[in-house]
Amino acid sequence: MIRLLTWAFTRLKEAGRDFLPVVVVVGVFQFAVIRQPLPNLPDILLGGFMVLTGLALFVEGLKIGLFPIGEAMAYNFARRNSLFWLLAFAFGLGFSTTVAEPALIAVAEEAAKVAADAKLLPPGQEGMDEYARGMRFAVALSVGFAIAMGALRIIKGWPIQYLILGGYAMVIVVTSMAPPEIIGIAYDSGGITTSTITVPLVTALGIGLASSIRGRNPMIDGFGLIAFASLTPMIFVMAYGVMVFGIR
Repeated sequence: MIRLLTWAFTRLKEAGRDFLPVVVVVGVFQFAVIRQPLPNLPDILLGGFMVLTGLALFVEGLKIGLFPIGEAMAYNFARRNSLFWLLAFAFGLGFSTTVAEPALIAVAEEAAKVAADAKLLPPGQEGMDEYARGMRFAVALSVGFAIAMGALRIIKGWPIQYLILGGYAMVIVVTSMAPPEIIGIAYDSGGITTSTITVPLVTALGIGLASSIRGRNPMIDGFGLIAFASLTPMIFVMAYGVMVFGIR
């Protein structure tokens, strides 16, 4: 029991240290700039404690579960020497963790409402649902493709800077053709994909894969997958906008 309490106190202390800058910023602006007491202080304190607890448990869960399983699966796939199954796993990992991302669902639904209000979609809930669903799948497919390409880059040893520069060149080209109604949403979708589940699993996949291949440095080659996951949704969502609204 004492050991459990010590572990819990240590994790909460670490989470509190990470959360402290947020508390300082809110406190300074609330008391020094706005100069008003915090409303509903008991609820704020309870919510803050829940955030600390959730953050501590989440970080510990990453260390215990998500990082090891991602690295272990990458290592096992590399040992099997099967490029197809490794890339299929990378694609499936990116797709599955993105399609159910709550932030993506919320943004897609909001984008559908705005498009319907602007008379860009057929009237009715069905048209909005179809548009939101299409956007979600476009982003999920793009992330799956990005993680598969990132895994292939690690295997082949391709320089990441050339792929990133080529990707952003494609973003510029597609932006020149995409309808204005989709460009802003497409650019925001790149940040939506970096979710709390996608990032640790994909990072663990890259590190495990780089550690398993002779001649690869996990520090140099193991990172960078998230950059692809933030880049490709812009291209795919704008392409989806071209399909829905046409070329501007």
